[in-house]
Parts: sequence; C-alpha cells; structure tokens
Amino acid sequence: MTSGGLMNGGGSSVSAAKISLRLQYYVLLAAVAAVLVVACLKYMPAAAAVAAVGGYGTAFVGAGQVAVAGRAAGDACSDDRTAARSPVVIFNFGDSNSDTGGMAAAKGLNINLPEGRTYFRRPTGRLSDGRLVIDFICESLNTPHLSPYLKALGSDFRNGVNFAIGGSTATPGGSPFSLDVQLHQFLYFRTRSFELLHKGERTPIDHEGFRNAIYAIDIGHNDLSAYLHLPYDQVLAKIPSIIAPIKFSIETLYAHGARKFWIHGTGALGCLPQKLSIPRDDDSDLDANGCLTTYNAVAKAFNGKLSESCGLLRNRMADATIVFTDLFAIKYDLVANHTRYGIEKPLMACCGNGGPPYNYNHFKMCMSGEMQLCDIDARFINWDGVHLTEVANSIIASKLLTGDYSKPRIRIASLVNSTKPHHDG
Repeated sequence: MTSGGLMNGGGSSVSAAKISLRLQYYVLLAAVAAVLVVACLKYMPAAAAVAAVGGYGTAFVGAGQVAVAGRAAGDACSDDRTAARSPVVIFNFGDSNSDTGGMAAAKGLNINLPEGRTYFRRPTGRLSDGRLVIDFICESLNTPHLSPYLKALGSDFRNGVNFAIGGSTATPGGSPFSLDVQLHQFLYFRTRSFELLHKGERTPIDHEGFRNAIYAIDIGHNDLSAYLHLPYDQVLAKIPSIIAPIKFSIETLYAHGARKFWIHGTGALGCLPQKLSIPRDDDSDLDANGCLTTYNAVAKAFNGKLSESCGLLRNRMADATIVFTDLFAIKYDLVANHTRYGIEKPLMACCGNGGPPYNYNHFKMCMSGEMQLCDIDARFINWDGVHLTEVANSIIASKLLTGDYSKPRIRIASLVNSTKPHHDG
C-alpha cells in the first residue's frame, strides 16, 4: 500500500477514480433521501409490491434459507408498546446504520416495499430489508425498538430516543443533521423534560432515566467516504477532525450527567459494493477476499484512533464507562468466512442494478424502477450497496453482544444496572 493514492494505475485512471469517488459520495449523501423519493414516485403501491416480490425474486438466489428468529412476530409489528415498560433507556446518535426512521420523518416520505420486507413486512424508514444492529441490541435488552426523535406520530420515548439520521456526518456542517445537531436535539429534549418535571408533570424519561441511560454513538462513516478520493496519507490526516466531534459529544454528554457510553467503530468500507463498483484499471488493490485493501486500511486506522480517544477519555472520566466496539473485525469476518454463514455472494448487493459481481449502479440504485432484487429467502450481506441486510445485522449483533470485540471487554447488558464504571484490567 502506497501513500500516493487510493487506487493503483496510471494518472488518467486516478483522475477518473477521484471524479467517481466524489460523485459516489454526493450520491451517498443524497441517496438516503433520493432513494426514498424515487420509491414514493416510481415504485408501485405496497400491496402490488408484495405480489411482485416473487417476480423480482428470481434475479439472484443465495445459499440457504433466511433463518430470522421472531419473523412471525414482525407481522404484529415489533414496535408495539403494549408490553410492560422496560427499565432500559438508550439514547442513540448516528447515521443510516442506526436510523430507525428519522430521515423518512424529517423529509415526510412515505416509502414502499421492498424496504422492510423481511421482518416488519412494511417499510419503517430503515435502509434495510429488516432490523438494524440497534434493533437487535434493544431486543437483547428486552426493550422496544427506539423511536426516531423527529417521528411525530406513534413515537414512545419511555425507553429512550433515536437521534440518528441517514446521511449524517460527525463533522459539523457536513450534513443537515450532523452529530452536533443531534447533540443539541438531545440537550433540548433533556432540558424540556426537566422543565416539565419541575412543574410536577409526567415525562417519558425522568432524572434517573437520564442518569442511568446508555448513550450510543455510531457515526463517522460518511465523513470517511467524503475523503476517500484523496491520497491515503491525506485521508489519514483527516481522521482526527472526524473523531474530534465524537470526542466532544462524549465530553458534553458527560458534563450533562451521562456515565454509560457505547461507541461503535466503522465497518469494512472496502468490502461495500458501492466502493467496489468504482472503475479501476486493475485488481491489484483487492485482497484475497475481493475487498479494497486501501479503503479497509482507512477504516482500521479510523477505528484505532477512535479507540485511542475513548481510552484517553476513560482515564479522565473515572466514574464513567466508555466502551469502544470494533465493528470492522465483525463485518470483515462476514465476508472472509461467508460460507460459514451460508452466504454465497458476499460482495453483491441484494437490491441494486447491474447483476454480478456487485449488482450496484450509481445511477440505478435500489428502489429505482430498474432495480434487480434478490429472492426474499436468499442470504446476502449487503442490502443496497451501502447498508446491510437483516441477516447480516443479526450476525453482527450476536457477536457484538458477547463483548468479545469491545474495549473494555464487557457486554452492553452489564451496563443496564451497573452503578460502577468498567475499566480495562
């Protein structure tokens, strides 16, 4: 790996790659809203979409059958809040990897299938066919899925709030709902709650709820993508500016009483169909599993610096627990050992355009009128070229929940009733 550029080849190909990378980043930021708009305007009504799944489903067939626990429960809608209230409170900050409908609510978009087709059997604003990692985390803690902060109807904030918005950046001003905006939304929610409590009124979350809550942050992926057109050494130089607002958010939340933090690193960017579909002169940058080595090196460098920052904060905030989880190792393992999980095409998008090897087209993406959709029972890692399928998210969550990939090595379940900080040792 050289520091001269992200892609190997001659000068003209590097220039073309830079243009493509810039273009794909702008497409990425726009896709969260644009894909949903296309779905509203071009895609068929939901009832017809259900019937059409079989027609599109013959496009690709993966290995094995989808074995998703609780699938039947999805018909009844897992967001049902009639069950007993859970003592768990989670405040989540992030981008589309953990957006449970915030962007759809912000844009006022009514989308249709195939989004949400496997578990919910209806679109929910998640950029996936089903549940996200944050959903599985909530289920493991026996608490309902988090309601988006901006969802006006049907929200229940008794077990926390999801401030994550698709397309968001950690860097202020990099997106309409960058991390600093999400942080201010939380502070407004907290201040307003305390105002009502002081008036003797009931609120979804009381003082104890805020104090004992788990504060989760999963962001920075879009920031990295914005810089991938630069030479490798210049991308590395940008990483501190991406981590700084994450660090600041942790410090600000701590100053307002937060003591339990769950921080996610980024995944294997070089294994995403979106990145792999960028034109290249040759395959010299591909590793043994077909992923782009340099992009993955950037992701690992980001995770290393973020983990280091969490360690420094951990030393300063002796009464807090700050957990960093390395999602790169988990997500790369899905590709490297895909046969173990019954996955036949680890680098192909389930919903996209273009067919093998990646089924991704920057101009004819998932939810467009020309999409090619895998069978509903096929096991794919990637949903639309950027985001993952429920099958992949369920595997990732199962590994994440063990605590084996976390530093310090603890499980998120241990944070729920914890009154003492966890440290390395």
